Amino acid sequence: MPITLTDAAATHVKDYLSKRGKGIGLRLGVRTTGCSGMAYVLEFADDVAANDNVFEDNDVKVIIDDKSLVYLDGTELDFGKEGLNEGFKFNNPNVKDECGCGESFNV
Repeated sequence: MPITLTDAAATHVKDYLSKRGKGIGLRLGVRTTGCSGMAYVLEFADDVAANDNVFEDNDVKVIIDDKSLVYLDGTELDFGKEGLNEGFKFNNPNVKDECGCGESFNV
């Protein structure tokens, strides 16, 4: 499976979609930006486009466009809390280097 979700990430996505009242899953992608070249894009999805790939893990649909899939293949998505901060963490085996602030990466 190209993308996996930890139990914590899957629970967070399902809870959010339930509270949101709509949506079919989680859309992941990458965009060119930052000091290292690429940044993750994460949003809740309401539909699937023709160039999307759909995977399912832990009862959550993960939607990734064709161009982003090559950079995200094998990624594990986690969700955690550290002090007052909480958020998703990408454990991406394709990353060769990250910027100091952790906002961007390159492969």
